Amino acid sequence: MTPLLEIDALTIGFGNADPVVRDVSFSLQAGETLALVGESGSGKTLTCRSILRILPEAAQIRSGQIIYDDAKGAIDLLGMPEPALRKIRGNRISMIFQEPMRSLSPLHRLGDQVAEVLRIHRSMGRSEAKRMVLQEFEHVGFSDAERVWRSYPFELSGGMRQRAMIAMAMVAKPDLLIADEPTTALDVTTQAQVLALINKLQSETGMGVLLVTHDLGVVANMAQQVVVMNKGRIMESGQAADVLGDPRHGYTRKLFAAATSIPKVATPARAPAHENLIMELRNVSKTFTLRTTGWRELTTVFACKDVNLQVERGKTLALVGESGSGKTTCARLALGAETPDNGGEVLFYPEPNAPPLPVHNLTGRQRTSFQRQAQMVFQDPYSSLSPRMRIGDTLTEPLDIHNIGTRAERRDKAAEMLELVGLSPDMLTRYPHAFSGGQRQRLSIARALTLNPKLLICDEPTSALDVSVQHQILTLLEEIRSRAGLSYLFISHDLAVVARIADEVAVMRQGVIVEQAPPSTLFYNPRHPYTKALIAAQPEPDISRPINLDQVAQGAGAPSSWPEMFRFEGTSVPALHEIEPGHKVRCHV
Repeated sequence: MTPLLEIDALTIGFGNADPVVRDVSFSLQAGETLALVGESGSGKTLTCRSILRILPEAAQIRSGQIIYDDAKGAIDLLGMPEPALRKIRGNRISMIFQEPMRSLSPLHRLGDQVAEVLRIHRSMGRSEAKRMVLQEFEHVGFSDAERVWRSYPFELSGGMRQRAMIAMAMVAKPDLLIADEPTTALDVTTQAQVLALINKLQSETGMGVLLVTHDLGVVANMAQQVVVMNKGRIMESGQAADVLGDPRHGYTRKLFAAATSIPKVATPARAPAHENLIMELRNVSKTFTLRTTGWRELTTVFACKDVNLQVERGKTLALVGESGSGKTTCARLALGAETPDNGGEVLFYPEPNAPPLPVHNLTGRQRTSFQRQAQMVFQDPYSSLSPRMRIGDTLTEPLDIHNIGTRAERRDKAAEMLELVGLSPDMLTRYPHAFSGGQRQRLSIARALTLNPKLLICDEPTSALDVSVQHQILTLLEEIRSRAGLSYLFISHDLAVVARIADEVAVMRQGVIVEQAPPSTLFYNPRHPYTKALIAAQPEPDISRPINLDQVAQGAGAPSSWPEMFRFEGTSVPALHEIEPGHKVRCHV
């Protein structure tokens, strides 16, 4: 049977340097999923981008062939004229990019951007294109597709932008879908729904999927073939059952050993003491007013409602929930970047037993001190690093702003931070575009640590990292917490990461906390249907244990569909009750 896609001896390099992709060969059948797995910087994305010839300008395809078998027969994509290739891009072959903020136009509404694919390649009218796009938005988990159609990318969270990117790639129902880390920014329930949608499209259309991922649980649930890459070479390849069940290469075994997972055995639970606090959110709510057109009434959206959180000094409080649930808004409120609605307050305790400082009512001197002590690692490393600044200048900028050290001392501190996150000081002269997505995330962490803060607010800090680098970063964060007494407000959709690093977990849904407890209680005795759905949706690197989509659908559905004890509609929500020491559940009693 002729493969849908065949890559033969592909070699890619830059300038006179050694190749960064060397002699890569594999084939993909229609209706099949092949997973490319490996560390950040191993050449996975370059291999995928070469299929559509969207490599960086300095990249050179030195040898190889890429054969695509469409309805008219086999064609060599590397030898096609550019006008002919444009008819294939986004139409017969689509790509989901890793960084949606970089790939989406900030000047155009999302609906128009996604519909453009249908208007260009299908000559479809506006009304019909809108109908198909709204249908696709619903497929990828948007509860209000019309609002997303009218929104600009900056008005949505990172996970919601990723969903829009997935809808754009899938709306034309391509023959081949290249998915470069398509679910890294998504919560596990949406991830499960998107994976199910891709599988459904495959069964209906015979679409082939080339999947780049560092999540071995996703590989186990999606792939029939696995190709493991390291430093531009293929280390191991074969059927998914063979590679996952009995990895032979040492590098593959190393990747599997670094993968995080929810522990099988619970440790004894300890109710949080909440005695020595570093930060506290009291009755915090945040309402946004959406822009409208014409004579329509203004629309208000509750980003979060009556949030009460306490971060203990030297401990980690994790916020878990789906994209758009209010997690990042809480983080911005905690840092003073957003102002809470009347009645809410955020308190920061600079020292043990010291009087608290109201974060949203600080003097100029107090705010400068607070900004040194509380830093943030952002979800999207590309947009948080200036493309016009060298990495050395990016890392020394916080020290410049706060007048810390001499010029030489600042450069030494920047080099020290790079080594701390596993990068070479030789990289100080590079620009962000010269780094992979995972490396940029490490740079963001290094910048946040430059001022030696006491509180670090981490917004999905490991979502863009492969499992081995993720393991290194989590180990680093744990070591810094132990050595420097650092405290974390840790936002993540990866329950395995949360199980490892958190002392307490708060689960958010539609702006409210629905359950809160230590990990050993929450993961082994969940009470709320949404928490149960999160746990059921967590993919495991075991092909014999697929995701339970029925349980995911029940808990991830509308709150009005939950069992009566937990049900609510709109902003009329039941209270958060403590059902056992340290374990709170939002329910009717």
